[in-house]
Amino acid sequence: MAAADPSGIQEPPRSVGGILRRVGPGFVLAGTLVGSGELIATTATGAEAGFTLLWLIILGCVIKVFVQVELGRHTVTHSQSSLSALNSVPGPRISVPVAGKRVGANWIVISWFLMFVATIVLFGGIIGGLGQSLAITVPITEKGRAFNEHRDLAVSLKVKETQLPKTTDEVARQELSREIEELETKLAAMGKPEPSSDDKVWAAIVMLPTILLLVIGRYGFIEVFAFVLVSSFTIVTIVNLFLLQGYESWSISSREFMDGLKFSLPEASGDKTPLYTALATFGIIGVGAADQVLYPYWCLEKGYAKWSGKNDGSIAWKERARGWMRVLQWDAWSSCALYTFTTVAFYLLGAAILGRIGLVPEGSEMIRTLAVMYEPVFGEFAQTLFLFGAFAVLYSTFFIGNAGHCRTASDVLCVMNATENTEASRARWIKRFAVLLPIISTGIYFAVGKPKALVILGGVAQALLLPMIAFAALHFRHKTCDPALRPGRAWDCMLIVCLVLFISIGLYLAFTTVTRNL
Repeated sequence: MAAADPSGIQEPPRSVGGILRRVGPGFVLAGTLVGSGELIATTATGAEAGFTLLWLIILGCVIKVFVQVELGRHTVTHSQSSLSALNSVPGPRISVPVAGKRVGANWIVISWFLMFVATIVLFGGIIGGLGQSLAITVPITEKGRAFNEHRDLAVSLKVKETQLPKTTDEVARQELSREIEELETKLAAMGKPEPSSDDKVWAAIVMLPTILLLVIGRYGFIEVFAFVLVSSFTIVTIVNLFLLQGYESWSISSREFMDGLKFSLPEASGDKTPLYTALATFGIIGVGAADQVLYPYWCLEKGYAKWSGKNDGSIAWKERARGWMRVLQWDAWSSCALYTFTTVAFYLLGAAILGRIGLVPEGSEMIRTLAVMYEPVFGEFAQTLFLFGAFAVLYSTFFIGNAGHCRTASDVLCVMNATENTEASRARWIKRFAVLLPIISTGIYFAVGKPKALVILGGVAQALLLPMIAFAALHFRHKTCDPALRPGRAWDCMLIVCLVLFISIGLYLAFTTVTRNL
């Protein structure tokens, strides 16, 4: 076990087992990823594009880790928060006089703030999904119960209609035909019920304990909370994908999987814009722009920089820093392996089931539509199982995402010189934002009511910020990186690839977003 001294300095672990016991920040981020990114955006991409864009989903998870580690390297070296570091990058600044002092920031921090606002919008989509899952599980009003019954029958009918032409056994075909006729008769008799507001009531109910948990939460609690919630549903999803291979109508062939790894692009069809959805998804799967900025905060709270000690240029510091950078890299890449595997599972489920049926998870039907992915394997228990899992990962995303944003929001006030730059001031603002942010995001869902649209908007904003984060990472690598921690040429090349790729995607999304709204 690593030894500690009164200054907080600790020797880094050398064995694989010791290293694995010190990972954590990346898995906290993973708790936010298997919600907005995987459960909603990735499955929506699979539903629209089929298997075609599997390669882009994998690329989106893996490529951003190079930038993530570079920001972490700067943190270990300088014990500096992300926004303080980003504010030091050369470029235009905006500064205005307020109450006798200058308040402002540079171009990256200002861009980050705009993305931060869009991410709060994204959280509105997350709590909307939470409200929908609870409204389906425990409807509050009679109108809600009637609406649930009608929509459950309608979705079931669509699933069975899709299965019918793919069923070769004549007895099974006759049974499906009979079930389809019964469902059509029931739906015709029920008529079209009015939507209820149960989802909004549940969203408000969920918001209240979240505020309490955010106010009293600590790093260790957040780390364990994320792991328990996310891992449980992740296991169920992976089991679901493998068992799906035993069903003739839904199994994924090796040809379909390999086609997804070819660098091809789908065409838009009707209301579906798969490439736009996929590139917006690119911004939030894996370590998105918001998570890139958050990662060093979790590294600071974990202790990587403190355990390395102050950079005094000594050989002892260089050895410790290299050791803790090794731990940080294990943390980043091992968590990457976890969420990439999970992301691929969600994408394949979306393509294999929702894509074949022609269902896209959106609007008030988002959660109910996503539950269809579990129906072939788990049958009548699918919806209950999925709703539990959806609540787990969406709540994990909402809780951990807000916990991180409380920290960045309080820090940006210090960076902009809008408040005192002290730990006490940060702590006070963290608690204030712990109350404000959940209320604002819930209010956004009340006003808009379209979870998928809110999530995609947040994804677009994060994709637009990624080039700036990559530029900052290159600046840190070449201008502030300690010689003892410098990576090799291959690493430098990957950082350049990240910058070029992020710029290309950002330009496409910016152009497409503008032209779609003209």
